[in-house]
Amino acid sequence: MSFELTIGRADCQSNTDKSALRRLGRQRKIESVRSDSDRAPKAFVDDAGQETNCQTIELTCASLATGMKCLPASKVIQANGNVLHDWHAEILAIRGFNRWILEECASLTQQGKKAEGEWIDWTNGDIHDGQAPDSASPQPPFKLKSDVQIHMFCSQAPCGDASMELTMASQQDATPWTHAAPSSTPEDMIGRGHFDRLGVVRRKPARPDAPVTMSKSCSDKLALKQVTGLLNGTVAKLVRVDGCYLRTLVMPDSETVDDAVKRAFGIDGRMKALRAWEGSQSGYGFRPFEVKTTRRKFAYSAQGAEAGGSNLSALYTPRRQEILVNGVLQGRKQYDPRGASSASRRGLWRLALEVAVMVGTPAIMKTFSQPTYALVKEDANHAREKAKQLAWDKALMGWKRNERDDAWSVDEA
Repeated sequence: MSFELTIGRADCQSNTDKSALRRLGRQRKIESVRSDSDRAPKAFVDDAGQETNCQTIELTCASLATGMKCLPASKVIQANGNVLHDWHAEILAIRGFNRWILEECASLTQQGKKAEGEWIDWTNGDIHDGQAPDSASPQPPFKLKSDVQIHMFCSQAPCGDASMELTMASQQDATPWTHAAPSSTPEDMIGRGHFDRLGVVRRKPARPDAPVTMSKSCSDKLALKQVTGLLNGTVAKLVRVDGCYLRTLVMPDSETVDDAVKRAFGIDGRMKALRAWEGSQSGYGFRPFEVKTTRRKFAYSAQGAEAGGSNLSALYTPRRQEILVNGVLQGRKQYDPRGASSASRRGLWRLALEVAVMVGTPAIMKTFSQPTYALVKEDANHAREKAKQLAWDKALMGWKRNERDDAWSVDEA
């Protein structure tokens, strides 16, 4: 699988972006677009050059990724913030987007508080040291520019609920698998099997013979992003969530089952209990994205049974490129701290701390200066945690946290 996050202006893609696309196979793509109210709408163009029914604007690739594996639950405790838990393309690209956002914040901070960034702005100076009314955390010093929108292209349906009908149709025997992996317990989230159970939270990987993981399916994680936005907990302490919600999810029509998509993401599907939620003063709310389809096929996408699984993945942003093997940089052993991706927990925390120090706000520096990642999470944005819990209680019941990778320090070797 692969996935891309883009922000755009004058061209659909730069030559660098196009080269990256040519190198990638199964593609997941998020596009961020900017429009000016006094300018005629431009058209949304996906990575295959297909114009869709969307505002026409310039697009810039902000994050692109491939990948289709995740870390077994038994190995998470060894990760120490260095190994990605989940490098399915959608999730890796979102992590790449978060890294890119942090790097934009760092660049703006180096220019000073009177500077204006290309994609990021300072929030109002009078709230730099304040708190959001419904949060115990310091007010984020940055925000995404108001004219930026975010769109995503997927070359294949996300794993989990949005692709269950496709999974059933691909089986020689569509009879539901009645047993989970031998190493699992009855309390584990189900994987690909149990086809009679739709609209439920599922785990990765889906195969019944694979080691059990606690990573939720891409369908479930994208559904939750309709509540939390695309920023993860670390970045959300520095950047306001406003504007960081996915506007459109574009999928090939051959990979789209209307009932499945509506059930997984729609306001009348499993998320319907959140329709009446007015949201929080910190900017969190239920902001469902629109699912659109395209008949244009991405030339390098996987073709059914011809594609095989791989532990290799790739990450591209305008500021960096990485090749990963089993969730770490190619050429490094899996649990070697030197193999940590820039988008790993450790990589994001380290850069966030550097940005916080440059910003100079004591409350924000304190947030990122905790001795362990667990304590950083405890000092998390309370409004974000409340939003997640509401989604788990009302719509994504059965969600279990992927824990045991938080007892390490940011500079621990």
